[in-house]
Amino acid sequence: MKDSYIIHGQKHTAGYSCRAGRGNPEDFTHYSEPKFVWSAVLRPAASLTASPDMEKHFTDHNVSLKCGGASTEWRVMSYKEIYVWSFLSLCPTYLGPTGPSCIVNSQLNYEAVYWCESGSGEFSNAVNITVHKPKPVLTVSPPWQSPEAPVTLNCQIENLSEGWRIYWYEAVPDVSPGAYRYELLPESISGTIQKSYMVHGQKHTAGYACRAGRGNPEYFTKYSEPKFVWLADPHPAASLSVSPDREQHFTSESVTLNCGGNSTEWRVMRFSATGHLIYLRICLVMTASLCTINRTHSDKSVYWCESPSGEFSNAVNLTVHDEDLLLVSPVHPVTEGASVTLSCRRRGENKLSDVIFYHNDKLIQNDSRGELKISAVSQSHEGFYKCEHSGEVSPQSWMRVKLLPRPENPSFPVLLVAGLSELSGKILIILLILLSHCRDLKGP
Repeated sequence: MKDSYIIHGQKHTAGYSCRAGRGNPEDFTHYSEPKFVWSAVLRPAASLTASPDMEKHFTDHNVSLKCGGASTEWRVMSYKEIYVWSFLSLCPTYLGPTGPSCIVNSQLNYEAVYWCESGSGEFSNAVNITVHKPKPVLTVSPPWQSPEAPVTLNCQIENLSEGWRIYWYEAVPDVSPGAYRYELLPESISGTIQKSYMVHGQKHTAGYACRAGRGNPEYFTKYSEPKFVWLADPHPAASLSVSPDREQHFTSESVTLNCGGNSTEWRVMRFSATGHLIYLRICLVMTASLCTINRTHSDKSVYWCESPSGEFSNAVNLTVHDEDLLLVSPVHPVTEGASVTLSCRRRGENKLSDVIFYHNDKLIQNDSRGELKISAVSQSHEGFYKCEHSGEVSPQSWMRVKLLPRPENPSFPVLLVAGLSELSGKILIILLILLSHCRDLKGP
């Protein structure tokens, strides 16, 4: 007994099925669902054409399929795959002036093969049709920003034709865990033709999304995945702290995140380097605002806390890697003028000596010390740092510098001092002239 069968010499599209039987009289199983082998016949019995003549269509499109041939008994068949199901179906066919045809319209994403067949077993050519609802891709620039600085949003949608308008939204945390509600940005109520949008005056961390619409009533694409712009807010609603307090961590090493704030409803979010937004369900119920994570594989992500009322904490970069050497650097921005110490750590060891340090790939320290101490941080110290020990180099981390506010008119004190100096000089000259004149009047 064999469970396989080889067909030789197939010359046209055909469907196949199988069943099993046993006993005498023989008892049969059900027939299997038919499966098809589509052949590219040079002169098929009928010619199936699709209008518009393309393979990929949006879910709001009407696709007309026509069977061109001598017979009026053609019917349009389809073999679809939706989710995990595959099934054969008949397209409702009507007889037009040029032959049988049917209209395909679906609100579901699917892929299908369509063909015409007759009751006498003749087949047409076959065409692939893919129906999907487009999903935009949003990018933000830059993702890390200073308060009030402009942010540029870009919305990319595949095969976007004329007539579409793009709508821009702020992604606000919702009550449902890991979910967001989308609120239209003020100048986006009627949508825009442009694929970019400028946000001005952003004062706190925020998420953004976009989608496109056209027609009346308006047909909308899916929302894009939300993307975030993290701001160094001096007074965030919650303060996220990390223990151990460093950016780089070893795999299988526990890291505790603390959402310090008044609310008990904070939830921890993670945005991975691959662009995926992930809600940490392990921190659904947080104990005293604490969330402990333990990563078993390399990962680079941004973490922050948010509340259902739309409040955000500060955000931090955390890197987990399976190498044996890491850089110990501050996870939060270092304030201008403050001191900071960087060091190197090997898995299972605390302190190392004879460590080499690099700033933006430039060697800055190579001696017996195991630490890099900066007594007064300035803007020039911002950048990528990494360390090297015994020929092994750690991954690099970016150290951010938080600048102190500058006086609004720094030239005023300088001008004032300069003015006073000039005035004092003129008074001194006048006094000397008067003194000399008085001496001339009195004589020698």
